Amino acid sequence: MSRVAVVTGAARGIGAAVVRRLAADGWRVVAVDICADIPGTGYPLGTREQLRALAEEWPESVRDVVADVRDEAAVRRAVAVAEAEFGGLDAAVAAAAVMAGGRPLWETSNDEWDALFDVGVRGVANLARAAVPLLLQRPEPRSGRFVALASSAAHRGLYHLAGYNAAKHAVVGLIRGLATDLRGTGVTATAVSPGSTRTDMLTATAAYYDLADVEEFSRHQLVERLLEPDEVAAAVCWLCGEGASAVTGTVVHADGGFTA
Repeated sequence: MSRVAVVTGAARGIGAAVVRRLAADGWRVVAVDICADIPGTGYPLGTREQLRALAEEWPESVRDVVADVRDEAAVRRAVAVAEAEFGGLDAAVAAAAVMAGGRPLWETSNDEWDALFDVGVRGVANLARAAVPLLLQRPEPRSGRFVALASSAAHRGLYHLAGYNAAKHAVVGLIRGLATDLRGTGVTATAVSPGSTRTDMLTATAAYYDLADVEEFSRHQLVERLLEPDEVAAAVCWLCGEGASAVTGTVVHADGGFTA
């Protein structure tokens, strides 16, 4: 029987790469994205067309759902699609996040702070509250998985990105607490911390530093290149699998050596 996942932030970037990898591996996936811009970000977010194209790429395996992870009721409705369409849930991937910054913390606006925490932290918590009860409904021995996207910013301070640093540290703390709450259930909770990955979010970050080329970020990584979304997705999808049963309450650093 096919395993079933819900993935937020799925319209593009790492989230879309996770959906594609899972679908290629035979999973059924509910792909969720807000498909709209929000205050505080200053760059365009994923679109309805991008999310729809993902579902059209895998018409038998992927259901596209427009939902705002900041809205707990909307997230619950999106997760309910997994049960209604595919019969249950085996993994939830919280990939929705935004970037905001470019100034010292004391100059960070409320809109920027709210965007970082409401999407990147509250959104993760909303998905956990909606998804974990379904993960726990699977018969024993369970192999449910909850995976959140953190960041190398959860482990090192980054210039003029204190709010983003704080939000990603919060994600790691949330995962550690969730994993402890799930003790003995067979359901695990983990985080993946990417390094500089070739995404629209990285392009937005480059603008904060007045960089002419995102390739300049590659010098901070031991692999001496930017990561591709699919490389990070590979780590996420491994954690979603039954073979990752020994990994919980911790972070996988898919960062190209950024934090070495």
